[in-house]
Amino acid sequence: MRRIQEQWSRLREKGDKALIAFIVAGDPDLPKSGEIVLALADAGVDIVELGVPFSEPIADGPVIQRSGDRAIRKGAFLPAILDLVKQIRSKSEVPLVLFSYLNPILRYGLERFSNDAVASGADSVLVTDLSVEEAAPFVAQMRRKELDTVFLAAPTSTDERLKRVAEYSTGFVYAVSRAGTTGAKDTLSSAIGPLLGRLRSMTRLPIAAGFGISRPEHLAQLAPLADGVVVGSALVRVIEEHPDNPAPHAAEFARWLRTGFKAPVPRH
Repeated sequence: MRRIQEQWSRLREKGDKALIAFIVAGDPDLPKSGEIVLALADAGVDIVELGVPFSEPIADGPVIQRSGDRAIRKGAFLPAILDLVKQIRSKSEVPLVLFSYLNPILRYGLERFSNDAVASGADSVLVTDLSVEEAAPFVAQMRRKELDTVFLAAPTSTDERLKRVAEYSTGFVYAVSRAGTTGAKDTLSSAIGPLLGRLRSMTRLPIAAGFGISRPEHLAQLAPLADGVVVGSALVRVIEEHPDNPAPHAAEFARWLRTGFKAPVPRH
């Protein structure tokens, strides 16, 4: 069994939910990114998404855009990020998802990328701008190398598209809580509940909810509905605010977030 599936199995046995953290690889630099990942794993993060920075980040809000710009200036291109994965893997078994736009992967070469991703110790790939209608060759190559694939499901997706997302996903399904770009919000979108219900009728895979999640209360609200949550922009902002020593601050933030899984669902 692969790392991501093993992690979900452990969580189910404990009756727990997954905290999935997104960071941009290379912000504030590549060595500190490695320290952040290890600190997050020690703080109870179950899966880490390593963002591959891209010069045209159409799905990213301003916090992650700034992070990507900083990472690119520090030389965080795909070969260096794969080397970072290898370094992390030598110290930790935390599941790692490479979160990328399609362009860097195509420039690297799809077969070469899948070979090197496996060799580095990566577990899964999520390509944010790859349409499921055009994903068959990508999915086939990833499956040949036993790399999990994660696809995004949005509230605006048709049932036909959601079924294909479920078919092509293996590690988990990523339910996007709202349309638009990434970014922390004070309140959750009302669209996430209906989307999770639709997905539940189509797949037995774990479902993680993301986009806009930034507080323990959000985790408490989502715990009865989803198998896990993804926190990105709020964590990336913490890293931005502490560039000299980000790892302990990122870990503290993750521990604070995780308290939401043990909190009662707030009444409104």
